[in-house]
Amino acid sequence: MICANIWSLCCDIGIDMGSKLHNLAVMAALSVAAADAGAQNLYRYRADNGVMVVDFRVPVEYADNGYEVLDENGTVVDVVPRALTPEERANVALARELEESARAEQQRLQKWDESLLLRYSTIEDIEDARDRSLSDLKIRVSILKSNRRSLRQQVENAQARVAASERAGAKPLQADLDNITVLKGEIESTEAQIESRQTQIAAMTDSYQRDIDRFRQLQDVVDLRHRLETPQ
Repeated sequence: MICANIWSLCCDIGIDMGSKLHNLAVMAALSVAAADAGAQNLYRYRADNGVMVVDFRVPVEYADNGYEVLDENGTVVDVVPRALTPEERANVALARELEESARAEQQRLQKWDESLLLRYSTIEDIEDARDRSLSDLKIRVSILKSNRRSLRQQVENAQARVAASERAGAKPLQADLDNITVLKGEIESTEAQIESRQTQIAAMTDSYQRDIDRFRQLQDVVDLRHRLETPQ
């Protein structure tokens, strides 16, 4: 096809087909066309009937079956695998997700270990840090509980005055009634703060215990390596 096009072009521009100049031009053009055609990759694919086909292109209906790319010498320079089925794609996605999850867990543990070894030298160091942190929180809880007792006492005193007024047939002071409402609101707020601090104490205790367990594992590995490296 390429040769025919070149021949037609020569005729269209009026070159004398018998001249030596024309012959040289055609030969040169054909050489270039042949070189261009030879440089184009070939594709080998399997058709529906199972027959292997080699062509300059892969039909769309066969592309998902996979194919090989060949150079001008017929050497395979690339292999395009078949398209994955939906089930295979789901499995690949799951495997990738698990791999990424494992990598993230490895990084988390590595950072955790480095942090523990940087901050502590022994398990006793972790226990001391835990006790200091918990002591601060427990002191805050004690202060809050003391405030709650004081608020409750103020409510009881105001309620006693209201009751005394009612028994005497007098109208209770509005200041006492308002004060009772305000004090009960403060008690609820204080109890919420106590609950929050107690939750923090439980979470901090668990966190330090995990640090202790992890540090103990690190020590066990170091001790095991030391025993293995020590000549018997």
